[in-house]
Amino acid sequence: MALTVVTICGSLRKGSFNAMTQRALPALAPDGMQVKPAPSFAEFPLYNADIQNSTGFPAPVNALADAIRAADGVIFCTPEYNFTIPGGLKNAIDWVSRLPNQPFAGKAVALQSASPGPVGGARVQYDMRKAMAFLDAFVLNKPEIFIGNCASRFDEKTGELKDETTRGLIKQQLAAFATFIARVAPKA
Repeated sequence: MALTVVTICGSLRKGSFNAMTQRALPALAPDGMQVKPAPSFAEFPLYNADIQNSTGFPAPVNALADAIRAADGVIFCTPEYNFTIPGGLKNAIDWVSRLPNQPFAGKAVALQSASPGPVGGARVQYDMRKAMAFLDAFVLNKPEIFIGNCASRFDEKTGELKDETTRGLIKQQLAAFATFIARVAPKA
């Protein structure tokens, strides 16, 4: 049975290393796993309950939520901003979490982060785990993907992930994620 996985990039920057990581995933996925990007959260307004209560949920919020609900799993590829979750991504999670039939509940989630620094975004993953725990998602524990010193792992002209060790680790995580999805969130 084919698995559908959506990816959410925590950075809106065109040259984001996390977006480059996100774009590499379909080619690294195991047989039977389709990986595609979720709709962007770039047009989300700042979360405000007054907006929610007066005009309802904005269309881009519903589009992202629908994509999450339809997927078997979600992979976040996100940078770390100021030791935590980037504001835009946190805002998107806040909006989506307010919807009825909360999309992350019972959803399998994997985390990846790329950073120019040596730690590779470990702190953002800690905070993402806390947010996902509150939303009743199931987060894959291992293998973890922290792409430290990321500029040296991508081709600067094409944005392609060229580091074979990193590619191999991501393949391992994606294979483990397929098994994890089957265990924690099997299709009916």
